[in-house]
Amino acid sequence: MSATTTPRAVTHIGITVTDIEAAIRWYEDVMGFRLIGEPGEVDLNDGSHFAQVCTDIFGADSGTNKLRLAHLSTANGTALELFEYVDPPTEVPENNFVYRQAGINHFCVTDPDVAGLARRIEETGGKQRSEVWSLFEGQPYEICYCEDPFGTIVEIYSHSHEQMFANQG
Repeated sequence: MSATTTPRAVTHIGITVTDIEAAIRWYEDVMGFRLIGEPGEVDLNDGSHFAQVCTDIFGADSGTNKLRLAHLSTANGTALELFEYVDPPTEVPENNFVYRQAGINHFCVTDPDVAGLARRIEETGGKQRSEVWSLFEGQPYEICYCEDPFGTIVEIYSHSHEQMFANQG
């Protein structure tokens, strides 16, 4: 067990998309995220420093030759890092929400109008995967599961995580 008593900050969440330009526009328009810098392309075969870093991360036998990436900032400074694999192209799984599978299964945003954002997600090519639920009966905390147009599961909270779960017993 760690001796650290201070929680670590989450700096960014990385997600894979099929079209980085469309994903940037969608996350800017629907979620209000801001593009930090223009998307970059990495050729893992060019011997550059960044290619070496990516090869170390993905593995020399990953089969990845080229990828694009972009960084967007959220309201609280946590970033969204988008990846589009170009060669070979990003694969879209048939079932993108295997909730029992280990690993990240969604990320969550806060919006006081949960139903409104869920509707906007659906209107712009995503999906609303669940109803809007009151998390705790008799309390104003709402949640909804959605999916962006690229297959990433997005949960919506009406309030911050701390507000929703503090003092619930």
